[in-house]
Amino acid sequence: MELKEFLRIMDSGDEVIAFSEVHQYMTFLSNEAMKTTADLNNSYHTPEEIKELMEKLTGRNFPEGAYMFPPFYTDCGKNLKIGKNVFINSGCQFQDQGGITLGDGTLVGPKTVIATLNHSLNPDKRANLIPSPVNIGKNVWIGANVTILPGVTIGDGAVIAAGAVVNRDVEANTVVGGVPAKYIKTIDLS
Repeated sequence: MELKEFLRIMDSGDEVIAFSEVHQYMTFLSNEAMKTTADLNNSYHTPEEIKELMEKLTGRNFPEGAYMFPPFYTDCGKNLKIGKNVFINSGCQFQDQGGITLGDGTLVGPKTVIATLNHSLNPDKRANLIPSPVNIGKNVWIGANVTILPGVTIGDGAVIAAGAVVNRDVEANTVVGGVPAKYIKTIDLS
């Protein structure tokens, strides 16, 4: 299997059958990501070295103004799209096999978890995986220890309060918080 075909399948949202060719390729990519993140996380790196390692991990240019504080963990890297001026704080875990997009200017707080895979609810198919992307708009602020679940879209300018578990879409320019995350207020843009 080639990466382009794998990403097409993952982006389709179709169920991935356990131990199939696609599932085996997922495991291959996870092992490649572990090698790169081990290098990223286990010694000091200059901003230029972090950029180089993130480009190796994602297979994409690390955009202008983007920065991160390791450690950083991912199960793939190849389905992670990072916008300009994005900041990713330390200890984040991104399960990007199902696709994660971080819009320009987004700030990701420490220990944020973004998940894009679910398992089948059918016990006989429990090892199967169902990919569902997470799309985060521009200028979003994600607080510390936030968990964002598969299939969530967060609108531009939204704020996710620390410790929130986001299990549904978030409107642009709103603040949400809690477990599960609920609307708190609309941001005054005047």
